Amino acid sequence: MAVADPWIPSSWRSLPALQQPDWPDPAAAESVRQRLGQLPPLVFAGEARALTRALGEAVEGRAFLLQAGDCAESFRDVSAVAIRERLKVLLQMSAVLTYGATLPVVKVGRIAGQFTKPRTSSTERVGGVELPSFRGHAIHSDEPDAAARVPDPERMVQAYYQAVSTLNLLRAFTKGGFADLTQVQTWNQEFVSSSPEGRRYAVIANEIGRALRFMQAIGIDLGDERAIHEVDVWTSHEALLLDYEEPLVRRDSTTGDWYACSAHFLWSGERTRQLDGAHVGFLAGVENPVGVKLGPAAMPDEVVALCERLNPLRVPGRLTLVTRLGADRVREALPPLARAVRESGIPVLWACDPMHANTFVTPSGHKTRRFDDVLREIEGFFASHREVGTWPGGVHLEITAEDVTECLGGSEEVREEQLDHRYETLCDPRLNARQSLDLAFRVAELMRAVT
Repeated sequence: MAVADPWIPSSWRSLPALQQPDWPDPAAAESVRQRLGQLPPLVFAGEARALTRALGEAVEGRAFLLQAGDCAESFRDVSAVAIRERLKVLLQMSAVLTYGATLPVVKVGRIAGQFTKPRTSSTERVGGVELPSFRGHAIHSDEPDAAARVPDPERMVQAYYQAVSTLNLLRAFTKGGFADLTQVQTWNQEFVSSSPEGRRYAVIANEIGRALRFMQAIGIDLGDERAIHEVDVWTSHEALLLDYEEPLVRRDSTTGDWYACSAHFLWSGERTRQLDGAHVGFLAGVENPVGVKLGPAAMPDEVVALCERLNPLRVPGRLTLVTRLGADRVREALPPLARAVRESGIPVLWACDPMHANTFVTPSGHKTRRFDDVLREIEGFFASHREVGTWPGGVHLEITAEDVTECLGGSEEVREEQLDHRYETLCDPRLNARQSLDLAFRVAELMRAVT
């Protein structure tokens, strides 16, 4: 019997690789890969192992995953204020979920690396002109110009350094006092605090503050309680651009295992989850926690095969299956998948992406999503897992801290004629801060019903 060659970071190159840019100068791309290979890792193996353990708790129903952030990060938006505000929304949502369902929340941002996007079509029309589809700032510019859409490998270096800056700020904010639970009142953004969901959040913040004061009053010293003063916020992105991912793989000096050091958590999208494809082959070789997006075409046998490929050692927390099935299809499509995986005995964390399968284009040409459809898919996700007897372990959302008008509805309803007001996304529509907090309250109610 032939023995398979040992996995190395470049093993994916022998497999079919979809959604990759056609670099006009391959030698320039190779030069960039070599430079990236000499740069320090962005994250470390020990951090990735800690996240695997935290996600393992969620697999067992003892925690919940909140994975959220930008659709596509921008090279133009790396200020400390912008990153702080994104973190603030994540912390607010986490506080609502933790308080509402009395479960720890594993906080994973779509941040510090979400610079590429898969596209259904190779071209798009912008202002009546047909151009190569925008695939993310790590590949080319979003400017509506043919020359700007030519792939430029130097942008991978820029993506790396922006990720460095973002990670530095995240670590400072999460470990330096901003994320201190005693500051829970200060996380309420001005335009959220004036909304109904903002006022609901203020009630929770007051109750958390009162609980902390009670603990101090009975003699519990909170000064040394790290969980109160610091939080872990992990980074994640879609491992789409393999020329970027490969050179940032490092071998851990303590275990000898390979880790992708571009982020703590990587996932393969619906368009690149082929069992014999390059993206699954790449993720199979790294020890990070990884995920796979599953659309409505996913079949039980192929999902089980993906589980075998990506979690052969059956490590809880290693693999997250992120379903993106659509509000109208989730109740039919999800139970057969959940049953098949449960019967395989392979531990997985189930998470719901209620965004991507609920996207449509308005007559005015705006790509959007209805808040009610997003919520309906999450409700169907919880109902399906309740039916099968599996744990609905998390949500995967595209959100922003900005007061944008990209998704329709919510408690302070965004109407179709308002989409033009602040439609700022680089690719897909995101929930704004009000809608994100509104959704967190509703998810907390669903969590209470199953805990």
